[in-house]
Amino acid sequence: MILLDRVTKTYNRRGAALERISLHVEPKEFVIIVGPSGAGKSTLFKLLTREEKPTSGKIIVGGMDYEHLKDKEIPLLRRKIGVVFQDFKLLPAKTVFENVAFALEIAGLPTREIKHTVPKVLEVVGLKGKENHYPLELSGGERQRVAIARAVVRQPKILIADEPTGNLDPKNAFDVIKVLEKINRFGTTVLLTTHNQEIVNYLRRRVVTIKDGKVISDRAVGQYRA
Repeated sequence: MILLDRVTKTYNRRGAALERISLHVEPKEFVIIVGPSGAGKSTLFKLLTREEKPTSGKIIVGGMDYEHLKDKEIPLLRRKIGVVFQDFKLLPAKTVFENVAFALEIAGLPTREIKHTVPKVLEVVGLKGKENHYPLELSGGERQRVAIARAVVRQPKILIADEPTGNLDPKNAFDVIKVLEKINRFGTTVLLTTHNQEIVNYLRRRVVTIKDGKVISDRAVGQYRA
């Protein structure tokens, strides 16, 4: 599903943001990526979504070799990858339904299919009955679940969740994590970054630790100590 082979990313003269990273993620796996701020986690995600190109090394995602990826193929690649950020990035003037539907409208899906699909996804993330609410009428946890719904409504093979609980209180944070677990059970590969040790210990999933642009630990299951 995801393969990085000795990937390095260097920005100008500041040294390597990532240095010879090798990582293999199986389909349907749930992987937690941890490490201090500036370790290279965001750079890793930008490489996976093709916002950035590696300086050297090989990246293959869903059978697509990035070395041979044409610009016209990047939209197809990005349809395979949903992304959720810490700060939601919702459209405040659109309702919950409209925010999620927007991702399908951009993809050119017909209105009938959008009306059929969006309610199902909102039910998965626990927002049934909130369709006509606006983002500012929701709690932080609810807004993040709208963002997750928008990210998965096109049924991506991979979901990248970049500090999705960073702005949330403990209850809302765990509600979001449980939604990510549910999406993973449906067959989506999940990559999660978090600084929350309680979440890591609760999930008991594979933990990859990045520090100074290098993978310093890759543990199948177990507790992470900062």
